[in-house]
Amino acid sequence: MDQRASHPGSPAPQCCSVVIVGAGPAGLTVGNILRAAGVDCLVLETETREFIERRPRAGVIEEWAVRGLERRGLARNLLERAELHTACEFRFGGERYRFSYRELTGSHHWVYPQPLLVTDLVREYADVRGGGIRFGVRDVRLHGLDGDRASVSYLCPQTGRREVVACDYVAGCDGARGVTRACVAPERVRVARHDYGIGWLALLAEAPPSADCVLFGCHPDGFAGQMPRGPEVTRYYLQCPPGDDPANWPHERVWAELRRRLGAAGAARPAEGPLIEKRVLDMHDYVTEPMVFGRLFLAGDAAHLVAPIAAKGMNLALHDAFLLGDALVARLTEGDGSGLAGYSPACLRRVWDYQEFSQWLSELYHGTAAGDPFRAGTTLARLRRLFTSPTAAAAFAEQYLGTAAGY
Repeated sequence: MDQRASHPGSPAPQCCSVVIVGAGPAGLTVGNILRAAGVDCLVLETETREFIERRPRAGVIEEWAVRGLERRGLARNLLERAELHTACEFRFGGERYRFSYRELTGSHHWVYPQPLLVTDLVREYADVRGGGIRFGVRDVRLHGLDGDRASVSYLCPQTGRREVVACDYVAGCDGARGVTRACVAPERVRVARHDYGIGWLALLAEAPPSADCVLFGCHPDGFAGQMPRGPEVTRYYLQCPPGDDPANWPHERVWAELRRRLGAAGAARPAEGPLIEKRVLDMHDYVTEPMVFGRLFLAGDAAHLVAPIAAKGMNLALHDAFLLGDALVARLTEGDGSGLAGYSPACLRRVWDYQEFSQWLSELYHGTAAGDPFRAGTTLARLRRLFTSPTAAAAFAEQYLGTAAGY
């Protein structure tokens, strides 16, 4: 709900057109779009700059998203340094099946770890385009969201004093556990949730990938995935019980399971290396509808979470940011409010498309390990169809690359 309390002891409010809460890919992209158009804005972030530039996160960026960044002058380092991926490989039944999606669609993926993208975006926003940003803020509160003008207040980490910023609009880009979505009254929002009932052990290894592409191991003992993050770092996933303790997965067990679940005829064994990250992700999704509440516009994980099953989260955040940034610029520089009026439905069309694909892909990954012979059989039929039916292959490639949703 709107927090309309007064701010005793606070100085007179500062003013800007847009306050952006959260310095992730969505918030920084919105900020860069606004600064490029000469719109004054302020980004508030609870973590330090060093933390957000090193926080391990996703790394797969779809081609339409890269082109969107490029059009806005935000992809120079990405285009120079990112790996271009044109195929993935499924492994099931002890065999390898390479899926060359570029041959089917003419499109490809880019692999560029999120910390590198965030580093690029924050440098461009703060150091090049002169955008205002406050790191390490505490107790962020939103006020007057349904009024003629909103405000955002926060505790300054240097002085401990509550600062107040008056603004026309607030962009809520502070993720699944942020304050912006939490401040909306429950009766104003519908949150649709889905729990897959499985966990993934997420691993980051200081070791080269064993193949030149993403690997999906569909094994009766559970899914395994390999996602290259560079020549010497590899992201791995292992299906595990939800809520499992990472301590249950010592080094020897991790590598034994990766070798088994990704094993196939003629395949190289995963190269072992130190595990620099090990955490369990419980697979679940949610979608917040609508994504607009008065002068608050949610974007990225603050509005919707898609499990990393299909590597769609960062791409959805960028899609939201492109639409929101462009719509705010149109409203604040030209008086055109049509983009803001259509923001929520335009975002949600792609959100639901990606959620549906993630759910479908989950069955492909996990069906053989469900303990149900019928599900295992239908899952193997789906997998075989990808490599025997050009129509099925083309449909999968479009959804996997995000081209079916359009932009």
